Amino acid sequence: MNTIRRLTILGSTGSIGESTLDVVARHPDRFKVVALTANNNVDAMLQQCQRFCPRYAVMLDPSSAEQLANLINNNVGLETEVLAGIEALEKVASLPEVDVVMAAIVGAAGILPTFAAAQSGKLVLLANKETLVMAGRIFMDLVKQHGATLLPIDSEHNAIYQSLPHKFNGNLSAEGVSHILLTASGGPFREAPLASLEQVTPAQACAHPNWDMGRKISVDSATMMNKGLEVIEAHWLFNAAPEKIQVVIHPQSVIHSMVQYIDGSVLAQLGNPDMRTPIAHAMGYPDRIDSGVAPLDMFAVAHLDFEAPDFERFPCLKLAYKALAEGGNMPAVLNAANEIAVESFLNEQMPFTAIPLMIEHVMLSIPHEEVSILDDVLKADRLARTAAREWLANLK
Repeated sequence: MNTIRRLTILGSTGSIGESTLDVVARHPDRFKVVALTANNNVDAMLQQCQRFCPRYAVMLDPSSAEQLANLINNNVGLETEVLAGIEALEKVASLPEVDVVMAAIVGAAGILPTFAAAQSGKLVLLANKETLVMAGRIFMDLVKQHGATLLPIDSEHNAIYQSLPHKFNGNLSAEGVSHILLTASGGPFREAPLASLEQVTPAQACAHPNWDMGRKISVDSATMMNKGLEVIEAHWLFNAAPEKIQVVIHPQSVIHSMVQYIDGSVLAQLGNPDMRTPIAHAMGYPDRIDSGVAPLDMFAVAHLDFEAPDFERFPCLKLAYKALAEGGNMPAVLNAANEIAVESFLNEQMPFTAIPLMIEHVMLSIPHEEVSILDDVLKADRLARTAAREWLANLK
């Protein structure tokens, strides 16, 4: 008989959170939802509470929490306790009765609760990029210090995890690994004339050819900053030097990433582009469980294409490699500047092509500093956001 795993889902109303709940619903004998969290999507959270009956529902926004609490009080038999704010997120991420924490809050807001989960020794399913991008060394040390287990949810890192030796201990060369090959779709503008990118609209940037994702991550995919952040993540997850991480554009998004070995072998994980596959892999690990994803039809795929990324077309990818090489506070600066840049573009305050310009300006304007504690990282985040907003104000 399977032991029931008790879950906190950080960011349950986002695309990863919803996919996680889809997997949960397929396995009521394996999973029990203890806590759900969201920013301000009251309607979606209410529906999730009605279906999964969590002990806690946390809204980061206090007014949304108040609204949710009133709605839940009107639902006879629903005993979910509503909490609000960042401290409540940290609380439900570290509850003694919780075994597994799905860390799927987008952006820097997800760092503190993800840290709380690691400090509590949880099985952390990491979908929040910023935790590793901004505070990679600090977080990995925390995982080791508190005996937490870390499984990556990004389809690329999950594919790498599956393609590495089962008992990989962080030493790539000892395992005969030559390179990690991170695949990328290339986004919606892979073949667009460079001159046309100035006129790109938010709707066009969010129309990903293969994946159904949120608006922010869709824009990151269009600029390939998403892949740059994944390079930084892979560095920390797999103890891989930057020169050992190679980005490969693969438009079909069927191969989710690969590991190249010194004997000439390349191991790859393939599947339909559906986040329920890596989610189910991590949630059931070490068992394999049904994800609800259709089997891959190789005859329908027919062919697989690969090409090298063009840094002129995708300058954000080059900036991410630069931030990783510089280290210290620079990945946090890169991430914060990118968040403001994407937000500004989505709000139609600046053109698509200004995204890398803002990020590069902020990286050049903030001095390099080493980071040793989370406060150092959060300071870099604040400084970068301020610098990015000042740049935007001058742009107008």
